[in-house]
Amino acid sequence: MGTGVLYALAAGLMWGLVFVGPLLLPEYPAALQSVGRYLAFGLIALPLAWLDRVRLRELTRDDWLEALKLAAIGNLLYYLCLASAIQRAGAPLPTMIIGTLPVVIAVSANLRDQRRDGRLPWRQLWPSLLLIGVGIGCVNSVELVALQREEGGDLGRYLSGALLATVAVACWTWYPLRNADWLRHHPGRSPRSWATAQGVATLPLALLGYALLWGGMAVADSPFSMPFGPRPLFFLGLMAVIGLFASWLGTLCWNEASQRLPTALAGQLIVFETLAALGYAFLLRGEWPAPLTLLGIALLVAGVLSALRVRPQAVATAAHAG
Repeated sequence: MGTGVLYALAAGLMWGLVFVGPLLLPEYPAALQSVGRYLAFGLIALPLAWLDRVRLRELTRDDWLEALKLAAIGNLLYYLCLASAIQRAGAPLPTMIIGTLPVVIAVSANLRDQRRDGRLPWRQLWPSLLLIGVGIGCVNSVELVALQREEGGDLGRYLSGALLATVAVACWTWYPLRNADWLRHHPGRSPRSWATAQGVATLPLALLGYALLWGGMAVADSPFSMPFGPRPLFFLGLMAVIGLFASWLGTLCWNEASQRLPTALAGQLIVFETLAALGYAFLLRGEWPAPLTLLGIALLVAGVLSALRVRPQAVATAAHAG
């Protein structure tokens, strides 16, 4: 249990980096940042795949199709929506909406995976979920008020950002549930190899997306300078950092956590991503969090610690019940 929590913490710290990219590259289209990040992920995965080729040969055609689905929805589509949301509504609103993932995943998994993982008793689970939810609200209320004051309340842009962030939540609710399914059904397979397989599966999708984006910009006579934009070295370096840490290594740590923890519990630990994203945002701003923000962070941590004390209960099968 403890090792699984540490892996989830490491994944959250690295995944928090994905909120930084759109803030550092505001002039770059979200689609270019999405395909750029996962193109870097795929290229990083290639030498790793060669080193791990023996285990990767054990994967069946169905396994590779599953890796492709996970890459398309949990990687490319998720980050496209998230980066677009951050650029349209600023960082606080998407952080708030993405921050609901621990609650959404925990509830979804507790309804869906009771027979496999056991049932986390709702009476014991709700206090931790409530603490996490209230904490997220506290952390973001200060940010949202400040954002509306600074940007003059562009409601249409704000709502479109909220919608895109909601789609991102849907993508990343589906991803850990399906990813955990595969890992739990293949306990003898290496989480590292599965992370590498997802990187390899991402590469052709990212290449296709990059080509389509470049071609579309050329047809539309876009002033944006392809292939790497106005700051090519910074763009390439940032994509490489995010591709290595937030994509491959973050996925590896999450896979390790998913094999050790019930899905409902692992889902709540995605709160570490929210905390990391907020920490990085304040470091970029050079500001200390407001008191209400600090209270929210304390509630988030308290919610996670509370959740760790909840133990799953076995669910009787129909045969046992009879």
